Amino acid sequence: MEIDFSFYDPDEYIITQSGNKVSRKSILCGSKHIVLLGKVIIQNESVIRGDLAAVRIGEYSIISQNVVLRPPFKKYPKGVAFFPLYIGNNVFIGENSVINAIQIGSYVHIGKNCIIGRRALLKDCCFIADDTVIPPETVVSSFKKFGGSPAQIDDEDLPECTQHIMTEKTLLFYHNFIPNTKQSLNN
Repeated sequence: MEIDFSFYDPDEYIITQSGNKVSRKSILCGSKHIVLLGKVIIQNESVIRGDLAAVRIGEYSIISQNVVLRPPFKKYPKGVAFFPLYIGNNVFIGENSVINAIQIGSYVHIGKNCIIGRRALLKDCCFIADDTVIPPETVVSSFKKFGGSPAQIDDEDLPECTQHIMTEKTLLFYHNFIPNTKQSLNN
């Protein structure tokens, strides 16, 4: 599996001690409630709503451009309660997706332009195709592929090596996401 180099403007990204690469053009609301476990990429124009509830993102997870991560909520007679959003390790979330899940397991691929409904649960090693809408409170089982609007389960299961594939994909993406400098262009 080969992933091309992605270059970014080093002036537009903050690199933390734990190796997180966070765009200055992203919006992190309630940053004290946002935990990035290390080597996470948050690209331009992404919004993370830590002001509503805690958001925790695992290692080597990729948050592409224009993604919205919003903790889920539930309406009660006396108001609204927000719940934490947990995202596992080695997760890839494609451009323009809106995530309102309660939990996304590890080794999950979410395509471009997806909507993950309120309090949905995506277990480890699942695949959400581009342009998919997952209804609220849906549980996506491990090694399953969903696609469509509304989402339909694909009859074919993902291979048992999905964990390895997603680990390799997110590590390659992270290591090939490099600053656009004269030195990097010459290599």
